[in-house]
Amino acid sequence: MTTQQIIELFRPAIIQIATQGSTGTGFYVKEFDLIVTNEHVAGKNAEVTIAGRLFEKRIARVWYTDKKHDLAFLQPPADVVLPEVKLGDYEDVQDGEVVVAIGHPFGLNYTATQGVISKRDRVRDGVKYIQIDAAINPGNSGGPLVNKKGEIIGINSFIIKGGDNLGFALPVSYIREALQLYLPYRGQPSTRCHSCNNLVLASNIEATKYCPYCGTEVKLPQMPEKESKPVGIAKTVEEILGELGKEVKLARDGNNNWSVKEGGAKIKINYNPENYFVAGDAYLCQLPSDTTMIKPLYQFLLEENFKLDGLVLSCLRQNIVLSCIMYDLDMTKENGIEMFRDLFQKADYYDTLLEKEYGCQELLEE
Repeated sequence: MTTQQIIELFRPAIIQIATQGSTGTGFYVKEFDLIVTNEHVAGKNAEVTIAGRLFEKRIARVWYTDKKHDLAFLQPPADVVLPEVKLGDYEDVQDGEVVVAIGHPFGLNYTATQGVISKRDRVRDGVKYIQIDAAINPGNSGGPLVNKKGEIIGINSFIIKGGDNLGFALPVSYIREALQLYLPYRGQPSTRCHSCNNLVLASNIEATKYCPYCGTEVKLPQMPEKESKPVGIAKTVEEILGELGKEVKLARDGNNNWSVKEGGAKIKINYNPENYFVAGDAYLCQLPSDTTMIKPLYQFLLEENFKLDGLVLSCLRQNIVLSCIMYDLDMTKENGIEMFRDLFQKADYYDTLLEKEYGCQELLEE
């Protein structure tokens, strides 16, 4: 298969994953009806946010974690038919073989990088890994490593910082072993003991935190009695989103990042503690294909900016964006609600107006 054919085959099965503190990738395995990702992507969360090409954002339960092999299994959406992608055979993997790593690095959806296998069985901390030279970046974690036959031969797990394309994927043999181990207990929260490799369930865990086989302290992906809350500005932003009727869990896009929809507009909210500002950017629509409309459109945007208070219309490449910004020490829940309510309302208004009056094109989404 060509790289393009592999991308098209896997794109509907690739899952975006976000938590309060990170983002990553997963992939759906139809044979076991589970989403596979890295344990460090799911973190300590019993629930994560998932999204895919065939479905909008939603909450997914974390059913299985395996710290030693850095694996986690998630509940797939029940109302969506996801395609089948096949697990390959680790015994057939060879040094020098061409592979494709698929994921969402830095939020760039469905990014694929091609490379070769440098070493089939590089051992690290008693676990075999496939060393590859395909570029793996933050966000790729949990994505599949695919051979030219379109089979999954590993899961992209980590890189060596400072190295030149030194990426490592956990071989498919470990993935299949873990899936088969968990399959009889599907739908039950469980974790694999990192000391003895046995499966620990709510029914056999000792004193709620110890492996019944070796006594090692373990943690099941159980729903907490109290949900952990963000602090500082992040807490204020989430309180504002809640007051404005947004589902806060679904809005989370990693650490200090949120995204929501208002009508046809996609709104991204970011807090950067290094520059002390909270910014909201509503991506409205794209420039019109009719070039005769661009000059009057620009004139309209400039005239509107003179009228707007606290909001700015601009063009970012082909996208028309409505933005707001506030210094973190100036932000309160009250003035934040006022600012973001204005952004949400005006975003929906301008999105509709620009498409109707100036022939602007609908926002492209991956």
